[in-house]
Amino acid sequence: MISPLTYFGIHLTLLLPPILILGWLAVRRDRAWWGVRPLSGLVIMIALAVVYTTPFTNRLIPAGVWWYGDGAVLATVWYTPIEEYLFFVLQPILTALWLFQVRPSADLSLAIPRPHRLLGVAGGLAIAVVGLLLLLLGDISTSYLGWLFLWAGPVLAIQWGFGLTYLWDVRRSLLVAIAVPTLYLWVVDRIAIELGVWVISDTHTTGYGLLGLPIEEALFFLVTNLFVVQGITMYIWVLDRIDGVSAVTGASPRLPTSSDDR
Repeated sequence: MISPLTYFGIHLTLLLPPILILGWLAVRRDRAWWGVRPLSGLVIMIALAVVYTTPFTNRLIPAGVWWYGDGAVLATVWYTPIEEYLFFVLQPILTALWLFQVRPSADLSLAIPRPHRLLGVAGGLAIAVVGLLLLLLGDISTSYLGWLFLWAGPVLAIQWGFGLTYLWDVRRSLLVAIAVPTLYLWVVDRIAIELGVWVISDTHTTGYGLLGLPIEEALFFLVTNLFVVQGITMYIWVLDRIDGVSAVTGASPRLPTSSDDR
């Protein structure tokens, strides 16, 4: 099947415009996060996304979980198109720039209760265990879902184990920060599938859908946006708490905060 739109065309028409608009708003709005701290957090998230997602896609693509339309990609590195690697960069940028508008924050100590940390770790590991069971005990139709849960669980265990209490405190703004880019990327994904830019295997998926998307695709964008939003939010929280302790104790000069960078 020849796609009428290429993967790079998806980037140009559906990802770059909102990125440019949100970037402009982040620079112009005094209430938006901007400066060294949020941008350095974004750089870290991009690096982690590329490193962690690369083996995931290069495991599932050759297994036939999804593939790309004829002429839809320029070239591949390993089994993954170069446009997919570019997506590993563009998605965190898009999600983070929206997060900068929402800026979830709360005045909470880093010393959160141990039971909360254990609960967070247990929650993430439970997701990974479900994924493993789907791979071991399920049939081929649960392979995408199983690999997704197994891949996402360890990251969520680390994030929730470290900052579950804080994330719960800022849950309302966190929900907004996650929901908007996730819904938008669901639309982008649905358009790309409809145009044949990429094709999701019926064999490797459960057949359940959400808003016209395979449930596995919807969950992929949800968990990856969770990674980005929670990661940057907690990164800024940690730096702000360290900054506050230093200001009280006089231990070291205060680093500029995200608002000071304006």
